[in-house]
Amino acid sequence: MMKSVTSTPVARPDEVRRHNRTTLLRLLHVSGPSTRATLATELGLNRSTIKTLVDGLAEAGVVEERVPRPGRGAGRPSLLVLPQPQAAVVLAVDLQVEHVAIALVGFGGQILGRNSWNLRGRMREADEVITHVIESTTMLAGDLGVQPIAAGVSVPGVVRRVDGHVHEAPNLRWTDVSLGERLGGVLRVPVLVGNDAELGAVAEHLRGAARGSSDAVYVSADVGVGGGIIADGSSLRGGAGYVGEIGHMAVRPGGRPCYCGSRGCWETEVGEAALCRALDLPEDTPRGAILVELRALGGDPRAAGERLSEFAEWLTVGLVNVVNLLGPQLVVLGDLLTALPDSVVGSVADEVRRRSLVSRAVGGTQIVSSALGADVKLLGAAEAAFEMILDTV
Repeated sequence: MMKSVTSTPVARPDEVRRHNRTTLLRLLHVSGPSTRATLATELGLNRSTIKTLVDGLAEAGVVEERVPRPGRGAGRPSLLVLPQPQAAVVLAVDLQVEHVAIALVGFGGQILGRNSWNLRGRMREADEVITHVIESTTMLAGDLGVQPIAAGVSVPGVVRRVDGHVHEAPNLRWTDVSLGERLGGVLRVPVLVGNDAELGAVAEHLRGAARGSSDAVYVSADVGVGGGIIADGSSLRGGAGYVGEIGHMAVRPGGRPCYCGSRGCWETEVGEAALCRALDLPEDTPRGAILVELRALGGDPRAAGERLSEFAEWLTVGLVNVVNLLGPQLVVLGDLLTALPDSVVGSVADEVRRRSLVSRAVGGTQIVSSALGADVKLLGAAEAAFEMILDTV
């Protein structure tokens, strides 16, 4: 009986060229200007292939080659290949509980222009937010003379990634909002809506403190607490995109009630209200006043340790659970947690390494503050948009 023979599909030359072109674009987008020689080394391609790709992109206006500034080295300097920001522009939207920020971001990650506004009363309603985002985007694009070809939106809630349906954003009082569909229908561009902490993790992985780390967790503490997970170099998204609700780990049995219906959730112990209680401030204290109080504590490690001792203990308990469950090389603290005094963060990091079995096994999980500040989720939203369209540029 003759054995069946299975053949391995062979990629067509045009598919190989398209793959190489997209890979080159992604490298330039994330890493910035580079020489042809470096591109060849990074991508494992020969110089003639790189020349063909770069020449084609330069002719299309996607990149530019330029002689670098004179240095001390002898000989003729290598040309730098630079991404051209206006060759591909995306809209990034960072929707938070108290304000919205939008930006038009060019190829290479450069923010070309931005706008923001506070959310109060009716302005928090989904219809009002969507209308204002569309109007503000139209005005900003007109002022800059560019048009976005995709959009990424960061939302503090549970989002179905496949169509951008916001299942629930409790702190905004949103339930079942077809955000991706509604924005895409008016803007007429592909729209990707993601959970804010997930997109924060993407931004830190590509451009921030987690760059070069293949396994990292981004922990965001604002009004609520969320987590974004980078596993083996990729964002972990779960079955339908619902993942990272680490703020609803039950860490304190019989603790304070949480809006999710449970008690003693992690975010009831390390969210904004908990931080206000630790600082002896009313729970509705404005964000600016909280930051002023934390900055004042930064110069007095002893006072910081005393006033934030209980807060730090619950932060440690949750981080030990996160590290034991996910085994990251790195944990990046975002939002309000970046304002904690260095002495407190250092003490928490030491305790996590001491108490976590997994941390000890991997050589000590590092815990650091975000390197991207207030723009982290805006940049994450931009990267979500670029992920959809770089192969079409």
